[in-house]
Amino acid sequence: MKKLGLIAGGGALPVQLAAHCESSGRPFFVLRLKGFAGPELADYPGAEAGIAELGRGFKLLRGAACESVCFAGTVSRPDFAALRPDMRGLMALPGVILAARAGDDGLLRFMLKEFEKEGFHVEGAHEVMGGLTLPIGPLGRHGPQARDQGDILRAMQVARVIGREDIGQAAVVCAGLVLAVEAQEGTDAMLERVARLPQALRGSPEAPRGVLAKAPKPHQETRVDLPTIGLHTLKQCSSAGLAGIAGEAGRVLVMDREAVVGLADELGLFVVGVDPEA
Repeated sequence: MKKLGLIAGGGALPVQLAAHCESSGRPFFVLRLKGFAGPELADYPGAEAGIAELGRGFKLLRGAACESVCFAGTVSRPDFAALRPDMRGLMALPGVILAARAGDDGLLRFMLKEFEKEGFHVEGAHEVMGGLTLPIGPLGRHGPQARDQGDILRAMQVARVIGREDIGQAAVVCAGLVLAVEAQEGTDAMLERVARLPQALRGSPEAPRGVLAKAPKPHQETRVDLPTIGLHTLKQCSSAGLAGIAGEAGRVLVMDREAVVGLADELGLFVVGVDPEA
């Protein structure tokens, strides 16, 4: 197996991948992104670098004999004026700024090409660790009811439309009405907005209605930034009175699947994977 350089942002995904590499015996090195990676990653072999310190990052990865890299975890769009790049980062900065004008997907594609130019093979999180993505059909005891099917279809359509415009990856629909779409604030903030809407427009934990749908952008680089579902997503959906979550099968990551299934069953929520071609 090629030694993996895990380029780690925030959240649970890089921790899960590091633990998987350790348990499976795959050699790895964690490049912790300063200001984003969680402190628990310091327990694994690795080092820290700023997001604009490309030269330092490449040097660390090569020094650790990494052949492949995987980008994992959350990293917010930087304030370019506040960046402190090293020489290699300074060389890339004009291209980074230009790519960022094309949207988040353009920026991510540019960064992947910088690593590939340096000779690293880029792997997606779902390639590093099998079983991370949402399968087709219900995940757990609960499936969508007949009344939910229209909301699933509508929410998936809206999520794909905003994805084509590089706006976001998620939408909420209840009784055919679009309650919210995701933009730069992210899914958590979007669901908080839904929870503050009048109950006449949405469900309640006692009488849930409506669906959160997640889908990657149609032309998205699937080796990075796939939509994610986790325990916090389920808790927020329940608080917002939603009946469940739908996502494109094979193209949405499920964090801590066993715990997600258990919580969905406990809360009475459905989590369902739909055919990406449907």
